[in-house]
Amino acid sequence: MAKKTIQDVDVRNKKVLMRVDFNVPLDDQQSITDDTRIRMALPSIQSVLERGGALILMSHLGRPKGAPSDATKFSLRPTAERLGALLGQQVAFATDTIGSDAQAKVQQLTSGNVLVLENVRFDPREQKGDAAFAQVLADMADIYCNDAFGTCHREDASMYAVPKAMGSKPKVVGFLVAKEIEYLSDAIAQPRRPFVAILGGAKVSDKIKVIKNLLGICDKVLIGGAMAYTFSLAQGGKVGKSLVEPDKVELAKELLQAGGQKLVLPVDTHCGDAFDANCQKKVVAAGQIPDDYQGLDIGPQTARAFTDIVLGAKTIVWNGPMGVFEMPPFDAGTRAVAEAIAKSDGTSIIGGGDSAAAIQQMGFAQQVSHVSTGGGASLSMLEGQKFSSVEILDEA
Repeated sequence: MAKKTIQDVDVRNKKVLMRVDFNVPLDDQQSITDDTRIRMALPSIQSVLERGGALILMSHLGRPKGAPSDATKFSLRPTAERLGALLGQQVAFATDTIGSDAQAKVQQLTSGNVLVLENVRFDPREQKGDAAFAQVLADMADIYCNDAFGTCHREDASMYAVPKAMGSKPKVVGFLVAKEIEYLSDAIAQPRRPFVAILGGAKVSDKIKVIKNLLGICDKVLIGGAMAYTFSLAQGGKVGKSLVEPDKVELAKELLQAGGQKLVLPVDTHCGDAFDANCQKKVVAAGQIPDDYQGLDIGPQTARAFTDIVLGAKTIVWNGPMGVFEMPPFDAGTRAVAEAIAKSDGTSIIGGGDSAAAIQQMGFAQQVSHVSTGGGASLSMLEGQKFSSVEILDEA
């Protein structure tokens, strides 16, 4: 699935239209509380600027619905200011996406400079994949670059219709998307074995396709998090007040049947009599949760078993925490898995979302091969989906 990267094209005196993921969290004062996503885009941005190109950046932020307050609440202006601070240079900002301000500022843009367009989702045509809207954006530049992995599973105009509208002009990936493809698709297509997947989180329904796809290619699939209780219910176990999906029990039975020895479930559960760090706690065998208790983490025996399997693996994919990792002591299972992955000498891929947050929070992010930047996108890739937004780009 190798694609040409921004490094492969001559950008000197050219305008590059780059789709980035600046969907950063903002507080009530419109201050950025975490600029990780902006920092992740810096290598691609700097590559263009250092080689004498000009950059037009487009992104979405949040989910604007057309309310009057949206214009401030979801504006990309704070991201343009933060990017300027990180680059140590002035970054221009257009108050619209394809309107008169954007057009005027694109015309004025010179090599070595950056322009951030206003939130693409302020125009309803973005999420409809509108061709006319995309054509106006495509006409602004000589080269298109996709460095927004977090939205690669979508077919919004800026992701798919714009590169399509570029015609024969170069259409490439940025370094961030190139790295995601390398790990998520290539490592999974040709894994070093044993290949182990660890899947957690609350709902079986969110992970059905992932479980099915990975059962076909993994040597072991370890199940933790609240979705383990739906599997426990499918085996006739007692789950007390645990979070379960009764309507997914039949599906869990099918997966148990299909998975056989590959599917590894918890053997014990750390549970509490309330969703509270100060609740009454006990460790019980899986499927033996008392009626007035709820499962909040995998138990210590399971944590040890999962650790042993992870330490023997050569390729590891982790998506979803093992328990309520934000609420000690119910972070112990997630911490044990994170620690085992960090110690492993295999290729380790952390699939965005809560697992990425957990591995950062626990201080192990530097000891894994790759932390994905896109929760939904990495899940889609683990499901074996192809992304048309990437397929349409130039082959390496």
